[in-house]
Amino acid sequence: MLSYQHIYHAGNLADVHKHALLAWMLDYLTRKDKPLSYIETHAGRGLYRLDATEALKTGEAAQGIERATDEGWFAATHPYSRLLSQVTGLYGDTAYPGSPMLAALALRPGDKMNLAELHPRERAALEAAMGPYGAHIHARDGFAMALAVVPPTPRRGLMLIDPSYEVKTDYDTIPGFIDKVTRKWNVGIVALWYPILGSGAHEPMLRTLQQAHPEALRHEVAFVPAGDGHGMSGSGMFVVNPPFGLEAEAAAIGCVFDHA
Repeated sequence: MLSYQHIYHAGNLADVHKHALLAWMLDYLTRKDKPLSYIETHAGRGLYRLDATEALKTGEAAQGIERATDEGWFAATHPYSRLLSQVTGLYGDTAYPGSPMLAALALRPGDKMNLAELHPRERAALEAAMGPYGAHIHARDGFAMALAVVPPTPRRGLMLIDPSYEVKTDYDTIPGFIDKVTRKWNVGIVALWYPILGSGAHEPMLRTLQQAHPEALRHEVAFVPAGDGHGMSGSGMFVVNPPFGLEAEAAAIGCVFDHA
């Protein structure tokens, strides 16, 4: 249950998809002079080094963020590009932000962050990375943390649900979890990341979610699996209460992947 470490996969194509959409949503929310809350159920380290032994072992960043940067997939003015530039400026050229760091750099004084991470080593790294940004870090199950803090103060905001799906029952429990969150926090943007799998394990979950939230945005991109034996052939985001303009932004990001 606590074996997953994202450093092996940081900066892969799924991260590029997820983080580009997240950066856009954070930018949208911070355009208004109103405070917001950011909640993340499975935070990881917050900050990664792409020259780490673990990252180099898989080479997934070379196929993902390094390729995206070299080939100019995103304009310099895109919120994702701007945040990536901030991170390398602060932490060096091989630094790569997890979603908590993207949020920390996008948020403003008065905005609030609640992050959950159970893995002791990952949580220690998260505390070191996010301590300067005033994030509230919870050493508890992310789903339980999220239900405990919603509705948050400020009420306006975004929740990212980004499990490793190492616990296979996540596919069964997530729809019910999102139903509980949205009943308690009907104004919140709730964004779920999920893998596209050859086994189809994600499909029943998505059918249930779409039946319950027909107004939500579902966006998927396909890519070549990272290596032999890898079951993930794409990345998906399911967003309840999608902000205005997200559908068009997702379509633009989809075109980038289609032509990559």
